[in-house]
Amino acid sequence: MSLKGQSITINNLKFNVVIEGKGAPVILLHGFPDSAYVWREQIKALSQKGYQVVAPDLRGTGDSEAPRERKKYGVDVICSDVVTLMDYLGIEKAPVIGHDWGAVTGWVFTGKYPDRVKCYVTLSVGHPKAYRSNLEQLLRAWYTVLFQVPYIAEKSMRSFDWLLMRKLSNDHSEVDHWIKDLSREGRLSAALNWYRANEVHMLFGDFPRIKVPVLGIWSTGDIFLSERQMLLSAGYVDAPWNYERIEGSGHWIPLDVPRRLNNILIDYLSGNKTSSAKA
Repeated sequence: MSLKGQSITINNLKFNVVIEGKGAPVILLHGFPDSAYVWREQIKALSQKGYQVVAPDLRGTGDSEAPRERKKYGVDVICSDVVTLMDYLGIEKAPVIGHDWGAVTGWVFTGKYPDRVKCYVTLSVGHPKAYRSNLEQLLRAWYTVLFQVPYIAEKSMRSFDWLLMRKLSNDHSEVDHWIKDLSREGRLSAALNWYRANEVHMLFGDFPRIKVPVLGIWSTGDIFLSERQMLLSAGYVDAPWNYERIEGSGHWIPLDVPRRLNNILIDYLSGNKTSSAKA
């Protein structure tokens, strides 16, 4: 199942882009192993509040095209997709909201194109420099090492009816949808190429400081991301930093607590301050 949007060709690839509502634009960037479908409750809530929500299936996911080459999934390439999409749609500047790899993309995009971002909301993932400076976080990311190995990673993921995927996600209610999506030809490798193209850069590359307001959101049930890597992100933001800690949600905040998240987003986007916390 996917959200059917508009087919838009940018950077020589066809993208499925969900565009809902009328008003000020808001851009939603999903992560692994999702597509724009993960944002379905946020798209509904934000569009009903007078926003125009733009949620692309990023390259290699959903109904967008999936190039085979690993290098075509580098985060700078994905940021180029986002800025080119904004240009195509005539969006000069907008809030950006990202989750998981979409959050990493959002950090890099906001750092590279601060004049295109009104504010940035990151779900689960802190600034890349905060992420890699935290030993607990690096240990939590053990599975990303497995994902680096072509063929073996794909075989491991598919084995025993996708047992590893089921275990990693704690048999999340969305897991059968993910498995169906990734079972399409070339799609599992495309998803894993996000990790393969960016692992070295995440660990050793340079990342700019952030010049726009940022809201960090982390959930207590997230087994993949530590709270500390999110809190340390405040040190890389040269603008107002706000933080929300959500109790009772796992990693997939948009799916686990949609009403709570929607309220936070609507409040923040409307200019109301959320509770602030520094590392």
